[in-house]
Amino acid sequence: MPGYRTRQRLWKVVGYILLGLFALIFLAPLVVMIVSSLKADELQLLREMGTIRAFIPTRPSLQNYFDVFHRMPFQRFFLNSVIIVSSIVLLGLFVNSLIAFALARLRWRGRGFILSLIIALIIIPFEGIAVPLLLEVNRFGWLDSYHVQIIPFIAHPFSIFLFYQFFIGIPKDFDEAALVDGASYFRIYSQLIVPLSRPVFATVAILQFKEYWDAFLWPLMVTRGFEYRPLTVGMQTFFGQWPREWGDIMAFASMTSLPVLLLFLAFQRWFIQSVASTGVKG
Repeated sequence: MPGYRTRQRLWKVVGYILLGLFALIFLAPLVVMIVSSLKADELQLLREMGTIRAFIPTRPSLQNYFDVFHRMPFQRFFLNSVIIVSSIVLLGLFVNSLIAFALARLRWRGRGFILSLIIALIIIPFEGIAVPLLLEVNRFGWLDSYHVQIIPFIAHPFSIFLFYQFFIGIPKDFDEAALVDGASYFRIYSQLIVPLSRPVFATVAILQFKEYWDAFLWPLMVTRGFEYRPLTVGMQTFFGQWPREWGDIMAFASMTSLPVLLLFLAFQRWFIQSVASTGVKG
């Protein structure tokens, strides 16, 4: 049917055009940020902002990036963010996946209640528990440290739920065969479940990395000086400095955004695969 095929091709073209427009809308601020960071002339940057020339890197220069390192201890902020976020992600992958394994693969009294409690915790915003948590860690004497920004966030309800959704889709026959061969539950987890679950591990790593790389409220509440502050709080301090140079601010923001973009590009195949398979199972 030529008419049907023509309409099908037309709808496909329209779909690609719409997807392209949405991509441009989402990418435009990122492009403007990067291009603005390469403009050393502050007056030129302000004059071209809001015009089509904001997307064109005329006379590109790295001067703004050098200015950031000169004006603020960017490398210290960056190192703090890497230490904090890497610790949360690595420890969280192990702890959250182990909890999900116990919920999805084992049978024990109270399992349903714990699972319901974890799901309920997903909807509680962090702002609702920030002050009580601050009082608690202050009693422990944890303020102004790395561990105050790491330990409270290792166990993550949404990550546990994602792992759980993925693990329940793996056939239980694998576990039974391994138990017959004399394998322990931890060996089943480490040598059977983990290798089969690389997509969901990549997804959780990306989501947790982005969440805590962008975290601002808690680090601002529990740190006092530059020694333990991450990039987000450093960005706020840098923005408040006078004179306010927008080229330098864009350079700071570009270097802050780059790790998240690189991580997503590196693991996007597994991320998409995990989202698709979890959606089918759920």
